Amino acid sequence: MATKEDLIPLQVRVVLPTSSGSAVFLSNEEKTFVIYVDQSVGAAITMFMRGIQKERPLTHDLIGSIFAGLGVKLARVVINDLKNSTFFAQLYLVCENELGKKILQVDARPSDSIALALQAGCPIFVARHVFDVVDDMSEVLRKMSEAQGEGEEEAGGEEK
Repeated sequence: MATKEDLIPLQVRVVLPTSSGSAVFLSNEEKTFVIYVDQSVGAAITMFMRGIQKERPLTHDLIGSIFAGLGVKLARVVINDLKNSTFFAQLYLVCENELGKKILQVDARPSDSIALALQAGCPIFVARHVFDVVDDMSEVLRKMSEAQGEGEEEAGGEEK
């Protein structure tokens, strides 16, 4: 288990479509890296980032409602491992009631963890040993953003 000193805070920068799903770009001032997720979770992450209200609850909304109903708070998400190009994550849940306080660590897919973190407004971290080995995608993201901006200009500018 990583100590707090081994954890690096992250922000979700952007979610972009790919041919097989979505690319979630996570970053801090030092580096940007990407986690590839399926399209439905990418859409959920985007909705949580933009604060879009849904008519009917999605899976992540349901989980958030269950947490609230049980008095469980999502304290943080940690992307804690990378094996064979697959990321792993843990949810840190706090349950406090008349019997005391309990902290649970639950294994979860990083994609679901990110969506739940954005919904709950809790921090996202990456373990130092994972952060040290991921490729820095800052330049790739910059070029993609520039290309997308040029495409919007060619298509007639901003949406109104």
